[in-house]
Amino acid sequence: MEPFTATGWEDDEVNSVDDVLAGLDPEQRAVAEAVRGPVCVLAGAGTGKTRAITHRIAHAVRSGYVDSSSVLAVTFTTRAAGELRQRLRALGAPGVQARTFHAAALRQLTYFWPRVIGGDAPSVIESKLPVLREACRITRTSPDVLRDLASEVEWSKVVQIAPEDYTTAAAKFNRTPPVPVEEMARVYDAYEQIRRERHLVDFETILELTAAVMTEHQEVAAQIRQQYRYFVVDEYQDVNPLQKLLLDTWLGGRDDLCVVGDPNQTIYSFTGASPRYLTGFAVEHPEAAVIKLVRDYRSTPQVVDLANLVIAKGRSAHRLELLAQRKDGPKPVFTEHDDEPAEAAGVARAIRKLLDKGVPAREIAVLFRVNSQSEAYEEALSKAEISYVLRGAERFFERPEVRQAVVLLRGAARSESGEPLAGEVHHILTGIGLTPAAPGGGKAREKWESLRALADLAEDMAAGGADLPAFVAELERRAGEQHAPPVEGVTLASLHAAKGLEWDAVFLVGLTDGMMPIIYAESAEQIEEERRLLYVGITRAREHLSLSWALARAPGGRKGRRPSRFLDGLTGRPATTPRAAAASTPSRERRQVAAPVSCRICARNLATAAEQKLGRCSNCPAAFDEALLESLKSWRTTTAKEAKIPPYVVFTDVTLQAIAERVPRSESELLSIAGIGKVKLDKYGEAVLGLCRGA
Repeated sequence: MEPFTATGWEDDEVNSVDDVLAGLDPEQRAVAEAVRGPVCVLAGAGTGKTRAITHRIAHAVRSGYVDSSSVLAVTFTTRAAGELRQRLRALGAPGVQARTFHAAALRQLTYFWPRVIGGDAPSVIESKLPVLREACRITRTSPDVLRDLASEVEWSKVVQIAPEDYTTAAAKFNRTPPVPVEEMARVYDAYEQIRRERHLVDFETILELTAAVMTEHQEVAAQIRQQYRYFVVDEYQDVNPLQKLLLDTWLGGRDDLCVVGDPNQTIYSFTGASPRYLTGFAVEHPEAAVIKLVRDYRSTPQVVDLANLVIAKGRSAHRLELLAQRKDGPKPVFTEHDDEPAEAAGVARAIRKLLDKGVPAREIAVLFRVNSQSEAYEEALSKAEISYVLRGAERFFERPEVRQAVVLLRGAARSESGEPLAGEVHHILTGIGLTPAAPGGGKAREKWESLRALADLAEDMAAGGADLPAFVAELERRAGEQHAPPVEGVTLASLHAAKGLEWDAVFLVGLTDGMMPIIYAESAEQIEEERRLLYVGITRAREHLSLSWALARAPGGRKGRRPSRFLDGLTGRPATTPRAAAASTPSRERRQVAAPVSCRICARNLATAAEQKLGRCSNCPAAFDEALLESLKSWRTTTAKEAKIPPYVVFTDVTLQAIAERVPRSESELLSIAGIGKVKLDKYGEAVLGLCRGA
């Protein structure tokens, strides 16, 4: 949701140019009146950026500066594009095109393909995984890390690296692919060959081909540039090199461009996005008007103050200090717990108190660094009988149960039974799984939440006199704009998935050094991105904000964790010492390794690192628990996926083999295995020992 909702800023129908400018604050009005580009809007969290840019477009259209059909507003999500179109209709500019980069490019590519290439346009693949699975078979690569391979291929393509250049580029950019570099290059090459042979395009190729067609066919470029001469790009801090290439091709040397972004919310650098296009906009366009939006209408002064303090300690020269516009609220709460289950239980109790005070469940969120942290909160909320919603996995209208429901509802609408809307929808949804009470959890719970959301929307529309055809039409409109109906329940989401959203109450959990910043953030740039990620989490809260951490993973475990270094001096507790902070950074750690020097079976001296890690000669037989080894590999795969790192960064195959052979039961026994030092003990020790004790 955008901050205008917190202040009652509804974009009602307007009747004149003056109406378009009415109600804007001075900085927003400056944006709206800057109808001629280039314009750079640096918009802090909660400052009304969508309001400012929609009023700018509407002002340019209503004042006659530009025809609405000549405007292309580019967003990063289908939902954001739909919201822009909806607001612009209300402001008297219904003909403006608002699309994502991919949707706009695909529309152009499909239109011009038969004319300049010939034949049918290529088919779009929604997921790289099926093609990558075949590429793995050809290159004899393990398919266990398909999602990691897909992420690496995507990064390569957005930064314009061909398969033959991947090996060199990986070294230059310090990439750690999920498989050895040379093997990654072969997988990437096989993926591209399969894609081309089958006349397929992925999202990156769509952008690349559109730019190429415009470059090679001047008549195409001329037609597109004649159509669109007025560009607005939202979330400009998240633009990647491939998107910038396409944007420059669209512009063709013109500068009627308005970009909007927040350098404090740059959190996608790992995907190839680059904030330098935003921060360097005035260098690229010396004549640009640069306007800052810093009045925060979303959050209380207490939340805004904490956000400003956290970001002010960073190293970035490009940051915005927010000015709170709301009245005072409660101070942010900092809470330390003995272990993770205690932290989750404490959060559930705090949520119950908010619910009892009248805060709706849908206005409460629990945000964490990685998705694997959600399990403890799902369990705690279930025990407390508090409904919850998992966010960030599948898009609502792409869920199988929702697609099935829409098909059935569409068929029922054609039959015109005349039944009341709410009753007919409830009858149809009951037939595919809607029950009076929510099931326990997992996929069944997610399915139930989807169906319940459809039923609630039907009841709301029925109260307004809508019938079934109108309900189906509303669902199809929402599907096109990815505008999911609200689901009643506490939101559980990762910090990345929470960007662009807001709630009355936010719980930021698991804020320990090693998780925030995450242990794999080693460079200064990576640490700063983690700081910005915390900033994004803080600025999601309108009024109530709680930050918490646990000293141990499990009850009775070693309480060796420390609160995030980003909270130093803010919690009322002693700050993390520089030595302690350095100890949590792998690149600075001096590992203590107690590797055996002789084979534990034949007593021969061990020569290779692999033999020393196993504690035996490579040809000496050793019994091991096969079930434990499989459990360790499964745990490693899950852990690596959640952290977006290659599995071998967690533990190598040899280390897992050594653990399965020696089955350590204590921290000292685990430390005795070569390759396991204090950092990995702190990060993974309890999980590994738990598996070993279970075996």
